[in-house]
Amino acid sequence: MNILVSACLLGLCTRYDGQGKGHPNVLALANKHTLIPVCPEQLGGLPTPRPPAELQPDGRVINTLGQDVTQAFTRGAKMALDIAHLTGCKAAILKARSPSCGLGRVYDGSFSGTLKEGNGLFAALCLGSSLPVYTEEHLHQLNF
Repeated sequence: MNILVSACLLGLCTRYDGQGKGHPNVLALANKHTLIPVCPEQLGGLPTPRPPAELQPDGRVINTLGQDVTQAFTRGAKMALDIAHLTGCKAAILKARSPSCGLGRVYDGSFSGTLKEGNGLFAALCLGSSLPVYTEEHLHQLNF
């Protein structure tokens, strides 16, 4: 099965801080499945490293410099979903709490480390297109 995966969870240095977050249980899925790495933020044209960004209550994405990066996040989310469809992905495993990839809980926009209920822009787009979404924190729920 083809599974779309946040590139940072595969250890690629795509995160805002220029680091990867390789997760051994995600990497282990490559023994049985084809993992397709994406970083919606890079696909949207943002550099790595880049200033941290958070979803705001009004739905915009603002970084710590006060710049509105919503357009890049939206563009990258659409491109990543296109990749999922083009490669026949049956699910996505995305980085928890990310303004792009978070599922169920994301940072609240105050840059204080506070979480709120909600989904990142890419996770929401996946769910809206009926692509099942999990995070590295939900791997125990996988049935494949």
